[in-house]
Amino acid sequence: MQPDNPYASTRGSITSKQLPAFDEAMIQKYNRSGPRYTSYPTALEFTPIPVDLETKILKNREARAPLSLYFHIPFCRHLCYYCACNKIITKKNSDSGDYLEYLIAEIKLKRRLLTTEGGKNPVVKQLHLGGGTPTFLRDEEMVQLWEFLQTQFEFLPEDEGDYSIEIDPRELSGNTLKVLRDLGFNRISLGVQDLDESVQIAVNRVHSAELIENVLTEARELGFHSINIDLIYGLPHQTPETLEQTVRRIIEMAPDRLSVFNYAHLPERFKAQRQIKEADLPSPAAKLTMLGNTINTLTEAGYQYIGIDHFAKPDDELAVAQREGKLHRNFQGYTIMGDCDLLGFGVSSISQIANANSRYILQNDTDLQAYQATIDAAQHNLAIMPAVKVIKTSIEDRLREYVIMNLLCHDYIDFKDVNQKFGIDAITYFIDEITQLGAMQEDRLIDMDAAGIRVLPKGRLLGRNVAMVFDEYLDKKHKNRFSKVI
Repeated sequence: MQPDNPYASTRGSITSKQLPAFDEAMIQKYNRSGPRYTSYPTALEFTPIPVDLETKILKNREARAPLSLYFHIPFCRHLCYYCACNKIITKKNSDSGDYLEYLIAEIKLKRRLLTTEGGKNPVVKQLHLGGGTPTFLRDEEMVQLWEFLQTQFEFLPEDEGDYSIEIDPRELSGNTLKVLRDLGFNRISLGVQDLDESVQIAVNRVHSAELIENVLTEARELGFHSINIDLIYGLPHQTPETLEQTVRRIIEMAPDRLSVFNYAHLPERFKAQRQIKEADLPSPAAKLTMLGNTINTLTEAGYQYIGIDHFAKPDDELAVAQREGKLHRNFQGYTIMGDCDLLGFGVSSISQIANANSRYILQNDTDLQAYQATIDAAQHNLAIMPAVKVIKTSIEDRLREYVIMNLLCHDYIDFKDVNQKFGIDAITYFIDEITQLGAMQEDRLIDMDAAGIRVLPKGRLLGRNVAMVFDEYLDKKHKNRFSKVI
């Protein structure tokens, strides 16, 4: 029987979610650069924002829509050589206090514009601190930020909301995890990358397996609901054997989620990567072996493949949401909070706000000094707002976003569902795209019929390739701006 939600899994038990099938020949055939689709259109379509537009967007957002808050903390105490982000390496404690003042000022700027029902504070269902290293903020500064937020917003109880933070396990005070849990954080993410010492030295991120295990043990004792660990394959001095040892050691620690990222070596774009010797990197064939081994090891250990590098235990909220057809994707990655407007704070942060007929994607300045100058100017001129770039999505964008995100979240697009939501005949509307997908159908990456398009096990690792067929913006001007799928 067809479930009420056409994207819900019909595969039975929680452990039988469609497993990805590693097919090296298919990966090599289709492995090309493409977006990660944390939005559609992607961030490459940003244009300068007109004066007063951010003010209008925030004033006109749906008052009943809950919020997801994102705070970008750009500071790190150590330079990781694999890094492809715009981070600021500093050991000055004063930097965090200064930056916190700017975050609070930006919160005030945006909060005054948010309309609410009955004059109540806007409801927050999700909060995430990313970076950089969010725990660069001292414990007392984290308390200051959290307590201020309680005066501006209404947070769901911590057993209903999703409140997470990224952690560098090397940069925790003896009390940090307890402080975070007492405030209401219920999920943490640890950047581990690899446990092999020679790899850690090569990328300038050295820590012991015992340190990671101790952090996980303390987090569980404190009652954190979910723990994520980040790993990277393709780092210098990695081999299939050493990475397999890392993966198996991490499985013993039993994190609820894992993110296994492909290292893309682009030293011409990212200065930190110039510290890595290209001769020390594993070959493309070795990287494919690492990927295949990691997928097999994790799925054999019972982890559900969510998509785009992510795995979760079958009882984790992400895995449950995927099986129920309720998984979403935004600038924070896979999420269960698809009904939220995303409100970003801090340098380079991104917001996604919907109003009556449009969705807007906005970004703050990516340069710290420029961001701070904007916030300073806004204190004297209320017409000034932090966003410097914007994307206004069209109905066409919303249609294609719906198709792309369901393919990436649920491995399926239901034509009847699309017809009802957008008032089109999907087969006729997407006839060119369906024709392009013919080769993938012949290779058994997908299955197409009158009901829809389903990504098959051999195609799950290439879901981005399937989605890219529906991307109208993906042309030659962007071809060198993305990492490869694998």
